[in-house]
Amino acid sequence: MPRGRLRVYLGAAPGVGKTFAMLSEGRRGVERGRDVVIGLVETHGRTRTAGLSDGMELVPRKTLAHRGEIFTELDTEAVIARRPEVALIDELAHTNAPGSKNAKRWQDVEEILDAGIDVVSTVNIQHLESVGDVVRQITGVAQHETVPDEVVRRAEQVELVDMTPQALRRRLAHGNVYAPQEIDAALSNYFREGNLTALRELALLWVAGKVDEQLERYRVEHGIAAPWGARERVVVALTGGPEGETLIRRAARIAGRTKGADLLAVHVTRAGGGLADAGPAHLARQRTLVEALGGSYHQVVGDDVARALLDFARGVNATQLVLGASRRGRLARLRSRGVGVETIALSGSIDVHMVTHEQTATGRRRPSRSRAGISRTRRIAGWCLTALGLPALAAALVWLGGAVSLSSRILLFLLLVVGVALLGGRWPAITAAVGGSALLNWFFTPPLHTLFVADADNLLALIVFVLVAVTVSTIVDLAARRTEEAARAGAEAEVLSTLAGHVLRGQAALASLLARLRETFALTSVTLLERVGEPGLEDRGDPGAWRILATSGGPPCTHPATADTDVAIDASLVLAVRGRLLKASDRRVLEAFATEAAVALRQERLQQEAARARPLAEADKMRTALLAAVSHDLRTPLASAKAAVDSLRSTEIDWSDDDRAELLATAAESLAMLDRLVANLLDMSRLQAGVLGLAAHPVALEEIVPHSIDTLGPLRERVEGDIPLDLPEIVADPALLERVLVNLMSNAARHSPPDHKVLVTASRYGDRVEIRVIDRGPGIPPAAREQVFLPFQRLGDRDTHTGVGLGLALARGLTEAMGGTLVPDETPGGGLTMIVSMPVPPTAEHASAKEDA
Repeated sequence: MPRGRLRVYLGAAPGVGKTFAMLSEGRRGVERGRDVVIGLVETHGRTRTAGLSDGMELVPRKTLAHRGEIFTELDTEAVIARRPEVALIDELAHTNAPGSKNAKRWQDVEEILDAGIDVVSTVNIQHLESVGDVVRQITGVAQHETVPDEVVRRAEQVELVDMTPQALRRRLAHGNVYAPQEIDAALSNYFREGNLTALRELALLWVAGKVDEQLERYRVEHGIAAPWGARERVVVALTGGPEGETLIRRAARIAGRTKGADLLAVHVTRAGGGLADAGPAHLARQRTLVEALGGSYHQVVGDDVARALLDFARGVNATQLVLGASRRGRLARLRSRGVGVETIALSGSIDVHMVTHEQTATGRRRPSRSRAGISRTRRIAGWCLTALGLPALAAALVWLGGAVSLSSRILLFLLLVVGVALLGGRWPAITAAVGGSALLNWFFTPPLHTLFVADADNLLALIVFVLVAVTVSTIVDLAARRTEEAARAGAEAEVLSTLAGHVLRGQAALASLLARLRETFALTSVTLLERVGEPGLEDRGDPGAWRILATSGGPPCTHPATADTDVAIDASLVLAVRGRLLKASDRRVLEAFATEAAVALRQERLQQEAARARPLAEADKMRTALLAAVSHDLRTPLASAKAAVDSLRSTEIDWSDDDRAELLATAAESLAMLDRLVANLLDMSRLQAGVLGLAAHPVALEEIVPHSIDTLGPLRERVEGDIPLDLPEIVADPALLERVLVNLMSNAARHSPPDHKVLVTASRYGDRVEIRVIDRGPGIPPAAREQVFLPFQRLGDRDTHTGVGLGLALARGLTEAMGGTLVPDETPGGGLTMIVSMPVPPTAEHASAKEDA
């Protein structure tokens, strides 16, 4: 059964109209005759949105009971049993109620898609996992309901529902988003114009990235090599020379003219031409500069620099290419066009910028590159010189007649042969030597016009001529081969140096490593395969015997037999590349990449194992701390209570009524302290084990806060509550919330000056209520604010008679267990403010943080 298709409406903030767009699409589908049902929709009391669902089939929600509370959620089984063509399911990132089959609604949607049903859904940009930390920095609100980016990226269509910040704020002010009592708080907090502008930019950039992936996939699938300038990408070519920094800055300015343009720097190492004067120090500095300017550094290997450079530019869909003006002198430019001119001639639709610099036309060319090997062009030139030069030289000497001696003629032919050897290598030179010897014998050695040599000296001269010519051509050819080998070794060393730097900078993640390998050799795809099960003799061509661990580029290899080149890392791992056959000499570099890929894989798996082991280590650490607490901190109240009881039981002393009352009070106080310590220890251990029992339901703060203050005992006189009566209820466990507030208020009272009371107040902020416990004490330095939440820690307080340092750690743990957050902040004018943020019940009149999709 084919999998269903997912369509997602993405918005920058609540209220932009995602649910409206989803329902409108559903109605259009019904009008076209498609079988469309509403699996779940949240209208939040918005009349126009609710009106769109009139007349459409609605799958009833399922009802769940949890701790006496009733919740309604998407009925996944009912939607699958109904089997519509399309299901409309709102709020993809929603967290399901306790007792549901899946924790998140996106997991329900995955089941429906697997059943072959198309789904249309909605999500806000702040609910994507990858931008959660950015959204928190922008808005100050942590997002607890998130969906993995990959779920949304896999959607066949992602449509941005866009609205300007000014228009959204007008909608909010007109009462089209939230209830009237929530508008002012929303406009002054989450819906500030700066927040909305930043969120809108995040949404636009995320969708642009998704579109860019789709475009690249389309170009690969359809074999389109020519770049499509849908987005500006500026590639700067680096030679490793000192002019590189000038080129990088010029390219960065070009990229900076267009918002969102990409900057890429590439260095082409000529496999057959040596490294020339590409200084590693220059390249290292230039790589750092590129990355500091927000670009990326790449390195590729190619015999033809111009073609390798353009292949890379087309591969990344570049629109502009920045090159430095040639450093070669005039004579060098006369011999060949050079990389710049060749690149311009072959660039096609890519704009090429030639940038002048201080090294332009200084004659500082790459000396070893012109002789780094006998290329095909040079061999052809050698054969042409042989075919044309020998007859021309013979004709000229015949015309000169007796004016030139035989020895001079031999030297002239030898000079021509040496020239052919230097230009074309061994075989053209040997051919020229044999041909020259024949011409000398026929035209200039008596008897003329015969191959017979009468004089023994002339015969010796001809033989020496041939031997010298062959020797010179062999030496030239051998030198060219050695130069080519040295150049290739240098190229490999430079690639491996880049790879080592890549690893040392912490970029050894598999995806990054495979992408770098694909770019280096201009491959179509690079895939790391792992054998499933035991090795077999015939499993290289069996797709079922392999699984893909990581891939980069176009269609991946599903098994080694589909690769152009593969490297066996060990018995179970194979690196398979596709795109072109690699030379045998390139396998050493390929094997180095393969080895590093195996190391990166092992690192990832070790990190996963460490992540699984971390909770066990934390639990062990907690058990150790608990034992230390039991052996030390619990001893004081136990000793006090025991001493008081033993004194009361003593028959040797006749206690007065006042003394007896004081001893009973001491015992009671010690036992109460012991009870609090044991309760804190037990709750902390339950939190660490994940077995803390919760009975969360809607409660009113005006009932919780006064009772919490009364529980403080003697400290209640130092705490003042100011809770507005119009606040909505919050979702919390009353007993646990009371303990959180008691811990916070008692801690604040102990650290506040005697003449200042602790203030407890609360206010509405979006879909949450924030409770603030404000003191005027010494406060906490920003760098140490997280330290106070560690168990068995007391910042700047080593008194072990006041507790085991669990108060704030337990307060944060209990708050987060109820779905809230506890963060410290500075009190204006000095002091510390503890902010407890708790969610509001998701009802029609109070769920203001839920978006209008």
